[in-house]
Amino acid sequence: MSVFVADCPRCGTKQITFDLTAYVPINMRYGWQTWYEAFCACRHCHRTTVYVVSEKGVDEGKAIKKYGLDKLDTSANDYINNEQYISLKDASARAAPEYLPPDIKSAFDEGATCLAVGCPNAAAAMFRLCVDMATRSLMPAEEREGLNAKTRRDLGLRIPWLLNNGIVSEALRELSTCIREDGNDGAHAGSLDGHDAQDLLDFSIVLLERLYTEPRKLQLAKERREVRRGVKK
Repeated sequence: MSVFVADCPRCGTKQITFDLTAYVPINMRYGWQTWYEAFCACRHCHRTTVYVVSEKGVDEGKAIKKYGLDKLDTSANDYINNEQYISLKDASARAAPEYLPPDIKSAFDEGATCLAVGCPNAAAAMFRLCVDMATRSLMPAEEREGLNAKTRRDLGLRIPWLLNNGIVSEALRELSTCIREDGNDGAHAGSLDGHDAQDLLDFSIVLLERLYTEPRKLQLAKERREVRRGVKK
């Protein structure tokens, strides 16, 4: 049985020895580096943790495949990098729509993780942030009827204005009721449940797909068609 030294997330002991009793390969990177999930038992608290580890090098990878990660003569730390441990943040979360700007994707991913681990108010705040960032760019620079500083600033007023002026599809109006005026949900009131956060997730997904995913897919399809037909740009 191999030993592995790491900080224990269960009891908080730093650099404690674990018994590494089992492992499974989960993916490969760079064409040579195998990543594993390793099942380990802390010798201080005797509780278990699953660590995500990666091979340090090609030679180390060959030794692991020859002897087994759980049957090494020396410390497993000589052969693997400690990447992270499995926790609630790894719970199944909804994937973000494709082709989002990095800042919006980051907010969406954080919201999806919060929802997956049972934090609906935090999730709602992040989904509102996604919608806020996405819709700010839709506001016209010039003054328009019914458009003022408060409407530009307040997401709960901005969404109806965008719908009423045909900038956002009318098909989204019913779903948009989850966006309340002045942000009196989630971050402000702290009173949302999982259903409220799920409504915000659904609206965010449909809106972001309309604004980013569908146009990009159409653009890529057009580019492929032009390549097939030899159209010069």
